[in-house]
Amino acid sequence: MIIAVANQKGGVGKTTTTINLATSLAAAGKKVLVVDADPQGNASTGFGLDRRTRQASTYEVLLGQIAAEQALRPTQVPGLVVMPSTPALSGAEIELIDVDRRSHRLETALATLPAFDHVLIDCPPSLGLLTVNALVAADAVLVPLQCEFFALEGLSQLIGTIERVRSGLNARLELLGIVLTMVDRRNRLTEHVAADVRAVMGAKVFTTEIPRNVRLSEAPSHGLPALLYDSRCTGSEAYVALARELLLRTKDHTPTGDIK
Repeated sequence: MIIAVANQKGGVGKTTTTINLATSLAAAGKKVLVVDADPQGNASTGFGLDRRTRQASTYEVLLGQIAAEQALRPTQVPGLVVMPSTPALSGAEIELIDVDRRSHRLETALATLPAFDHVLIDCPPSLGLLTVNALVAADAVLVPLQCEFFALEGLSQLIGTIERVRSGLNARLELLGIVLTMVDRRNRLTEHVAADVRAVMGAKVFTTEIPRNVRLSEAPSHGLPALLYDSRCTGSEAYVALARELLLRTKDHTPTGDIK
């Protein structure tokens, strides 16, 4: 299953969720690919991939300069590989303007790969062409949502984009769910926002919540997912629980990649 981890708002935990959810899925025995579609390349860094060694990346794949398989890099997590990103990807939206089927470039590239149980695409904090490529390639969207005042406003914009992509470019696209991130139950605002989101979105909101946790913040500076950095911290335990919940929601879905 191809899952776009998306939210046009920055700083909501997209990359942290991509890294640690992917690691948790791999730890559960799944074959996982992480596609870093953000020019910042933070997901790649979070898996310990040195920027100086990313000669083959999502950028070259989208531009058709190399095959998708040439860009895949192994990680310290068994069963998990990454298609890394570089700052060059920021120019792809302009370079693809006049390219035929520019919104389907990632979908076409991923279709050439062997099957994975799960492909997670870390999207940039925008609703531009890179995010549209991810939504066109994906079967479903996972939305990390920080418990803050403007959370629902940003969510409505993203849902509108998902609906437009589904109606015009990718009829199979669905909202897999919303995961509340950076949750601090000591904060009254957190309580109010979480309650509002659950009231509006109902069962689409995952039961598992991701807490504010310093170990989650520290792990990327060591080039490690939190589960390898500190498997017993509350953040790691939350992502393991989220992976279990996701697997229950997607248990009847067939593997993606080389469609069989």
